[in-house]
Amino acid sequence: MQQTAPSERAAEGENIFGLITPEDWYRIPLLPLERREASVSALIKRQFGGVDDQPVLRRQAEEQLLGAAEAGADQGGVVLYLSFLEAAGIPLSASLLISRLHQRFDSLDAVAALAGKGETAPVRLPAAGRAVRRRRTERTREAKRLGSEFEDTIVEYFVPVPDRDEVLMLTFSTPLEPIADAMAELFDAVAGTLRWQKKTQEPRGHQG
Repeated sequence: MQQTAPSERAAEGENIFGLITPEDWYRIPLLPLERREASVSALIKRQFGGVDDQPVLRRQAEEQLLGAAEAGADQGGVVLYLSFLEAAGIPLSASLLISRLHQRFDSLDAVAALAGKGETAPVRLPAAGRAVRRRRTERTREAKRLGSEFEDTIVEYFVPVPDRDEVLMLTFSTPLEPIADAMAELFDAVAGTLRWQKKTQEPRGHQG
C-alpha cells in the first residue's frame, strides 16, 4: 500500500483528507484542468515507455483517460485513482472517484434516499468515523460497447465532512464480476484508511 498525503481539500474549510491506496493505483488530480492533463500525460508516458510503434493505441488510451477524468470532474470529483494491479498476469481493473456532495449528512435515511438503489448500511471507519456504505451493480455503457456479459460492481462510501454541510463520496468500481467479493474487500480496506487532518498540520507521506 502507498500512503498519499492528505492534500485534497474536502471543502473550503479546515479539514483535508488523506487515504492509503495500493502501490499500483495511479492518482489523477481532477482540478485544475492543467494538473489533470499533466497527470494523464505522465501516466500515458509511463504506460507506453519504450513503445514507439503504437501511436494510434497511445492516442486512443490518452483520449479515453482524459474522457474518464473529465466525466469524474463533471460529477464533482476531485481525485480519480486507476488500478494497475495484476495477479498471475491478470489485470485487476478498478477505479476510485472521490467527489464532494454539498448535502447535509443528517441520517442513514437521508443518505439512502440520496444514494438510491443498492445495499445500504451504516458503518464506522477507523479514523474518519461514521459513514454509509452502499454496494450495487451496474451495466455500464462501456461494458455494453465492449460486449461484456458482466456488470460493474460498485462500492460507495458517503462520509460526512467535519464541521461542514458536505459529504465526501468514495466511488469504487470494478468490471471483474467473478471476483467482485474479493475486490469489494480491497475497496473496504482502502476506505478504512480515510482520515481527516487539519490543514495547519504538516502533511505526512507523499503524493500518490
